[in-house]
Amino acid sequence: MHASIVTLFPELFEPFLHQTVLGRGVEAGLVQIDLVALREFGEGRHRQVDDRPFGGGPGMVLLAEPVIQAVEAARAGHGPAVRTFVLSPQGRPFDQACAEELAAAEDGFVLVCGRYEGIDERALEVLQPEELSLGDFVLSGGETAALAIIDAAARLVPGVLGHARSPKEDSFSNEHGLLDHPHYTRPASWRGLDVPEELLTGNHAAIAAWRLAQARARTAARRPDLLDGPERSKED
Repeated sequence: MHASIVTLFPELFEPFLHQTVLGRGVEAGLVQIDLVALREFGEGRHRQVDDRPFGGGPGMVLLAEPVIQAVEAARAGHGPAVRTFVLSPQGRPFDQACAEELAAAEDGFVLVCGRYEGIDERALEVLQPEELSLGDFVLSGGETAALAIIDAAARLVPGVLGHARSPKEDSFSNEHGLLDHPHYTRPASWRGLDVPEELLTGNHAAIAAWRLAQARARTAARRPDLLDGPERSKED
């Protein structure tokens, strides 16, 4: 997986890219993350990247030219089918299906982290990016969203996680599209709470049936909307 991130704060990403599961993927050469510093494309002696909005109002707006130059530089490191995303609360809601798309993107993708009041609309008209949103809330900048998106996609790249089955059994990714089942580890009894007997039997069929039943019950209780899709079987 190859991703480029256009950001005013590339230093925010460095610790994350060298630790955790993502760090292992980068070290193994399975994931490549390029950081493109927007400030390097700023205008004038002070590398200006923002200015006051026309029409008045609070805050600042990112200048079109530095954003366009930074994105074009980022795209140059990818193949012709590279996808470009601006992180915005107005974008397509990011979900597991989108993470799977990005993990499999042959020529990779570029994430553009907005700041302040946003990006000069003319930059978006020129670049024609797609837009992605983590949800119906506003962040101070796109960096936090970019980290979440990179993490969600990278863990789907074969070899990044320690076990090949791990991402296939996660919430949303399992074959039934359900939330994940409960998990337990040692000790079998702790503070008067016991691990369900089904998990201690060693009977793999019984364990699988228990986990599926728990996943269905949890999904029905917490996310019943996931059970409403037309592809759902009557059993689910």
